[in-house]
Order: sequence, then C-alpha cells, then structure tokens
Amino acid sequence: METIHTVAWMKQVARDACIKDRILGLVPTMGALHDGHLSLVRAAQGQCSPVVVSIFVNPAQFGPSEDFQKYPRTLEADRAALEKLGVDYLFAPAAEEIYPSGFRTAVVVEGLSERLEGRSRPSHFRGVATVVLKLFEIVQPRFAFLGRKDAQQVRIIRQMVDDLNLDTKVVVCPIVREQDGLAFSSRNAYLKDGDRRSATALYRSLAALRGEIASGERDAARLRMALRRLIEAEPGVALDYAEIVDAETLEPVVSLPRTCYALVAARVGSTRLIDNALIEQEGDSFRVLL
Repeated sequence: METIHTVAWMKQVARDACIKDRILGLVPTMGALHDGHLSLVRAAQGQCSPVVVSIFVNPAQFGPSEDFQKYPRTLEADRAALEKLGVDYLFAPAAEEIYPSGFRTAVVVEGLSERLEGRSRPSHFRGVATVVLKLFEIVQPRFAFLGRKDAQQVRIIRQMVDDLNLDTKVVVCPIVREQDGLAFSSRNAYLKDGDRRSATALYRSLAALRGEIASGERDAARLRMALRRLIEAEPGVALDYAEIVDAETLEPVVSLPRTCYALVAARVGSTRLIDNALIEQEGDSFRVLL
C-alpha cells in the first residue's frame, strides 16, 4: 500500500488510473477505523481497482465547542489495518493541503442541511460538503462508498453529486453494529463503562419501532413517540431528536411513505451519538433495516 500525503501526487495517481481505464473507488474517512469503515473498504474492493482510502480529520465540519482537538487519531493502527486488507492507496493529507492559505470557498446544499443534525450543528454539513467535493475532485473516483449510519450526510452528498453533475456514483452500504446493537462509530471510544449500556438505548428504540411497524402501526406521530419514550427513559441519555422523515426530502412525515428514515440522536454522558433505521415498503407491508 502506498501512502500519499499531497494533493498533487494523489491527482497524478488518479490521472494514471483514468488513462488505464481502471475503476477507482474511494472510501472517505476521518480515521480511527473500525469494522464499519472496513466493511466499506471490502465493498469497494468488490467493485473497484484501485481502492483509495482517505483519512482526514476535517476541521471545517466541527463547531467551536465540538471535539476536533480530542477526536481520535490512530494513523499507524489505521495504516496497518488497511495494509492487512490489501488497500492500494492511503490518502492522508495535512490540513494545509486541503485548506491552503487563502482558501475561501464553501459548498452549501440548501434545504437538506438545516434540519436534524444541521439544526444542532449549524456549520457541520457546509464543512462536510466542501471537503467531500474536494476529495471527489482530487481523487476522481468512479465510485465512493459511504455508510448508511450517516443517513442525512449521505443524502446531502448525493444531492451535491446530482446538482453539480459529478461523475462519481455514491454507493451506500449497510450499518455495521457491535454485538450489543450499538452502531460502530469512532466516537464510541469516548464512552465510559457506565455509559455503554445507556448508549444502546438508541438501537433499542429503533428495534422497538420495528416491532411497532410489524404490528401494523403506520401513524408517524405514534411511532415517533415510541422512539422518544424508550430513549428518554434511559438514565444518562439526553435526547436531541427522534424523527421519522421522508428519505428524499428529510421532511417529517404524517404516515409512512414508501421509503423513510427513523433518525435518532442523543448525548450519552459527554458523547453525542446518532443512529437510524431505513423503512421501506414491500407490497402491503414495510421492512425495517437496522
């Protein structure tokens, strides 16, 4: 595996892949790799060669009171894990490579960025969209592999790709969970022993929602209350939001449309976590993917 630190060299590798008509795949990450990230790498390797994994802790997507300084940085361990999987390239630029002196441009996907996570983290998706557009331009991937755990982020990136006529196809991969149901996240490392059980309330609320839908409940207000009830009853968990939204518009729904998301976010101790379930209609019934 070759490790690349500069934009110029990464662009040269991308040009060489294009000249050879190779199908380049990108897995964009902020490092502190876990099984969820590695599942994206395996998915990319199943469709693409070469595969580039980027590791960049993006300062632009952190608010002033958020965890940019303490966000886990484990580059050597990440490099070893990627080498073990046989990844072709690791792109690990410094902040100055992505945001050089005088950088002034930002990308805003209006309408999708202001609600849910955007309401709690006003500048977050501006930072995400900007860095992802830069990565797509630098790496020129045919496919980019993203995890469904960040469902709103994925929807925003897909909109950006469509609106700007980008050539990259976004591939959305399933959520990967730990044995207790907690969705893999680099921020899980922040959880103290006493917080771990409490954190599973997000997953348990979604599992309970699946049971309600299997029993025939279709009213979104009642389903939303079922989500909130379980999370709010868990000591040490402060609910941010629990919503059921249309998968395309991210607007709250009254009754279940053909495809929607149940999205939850909460603070467990000092750690902010998100999770979701994808709800899809199948004939006269719905399936809920956790």
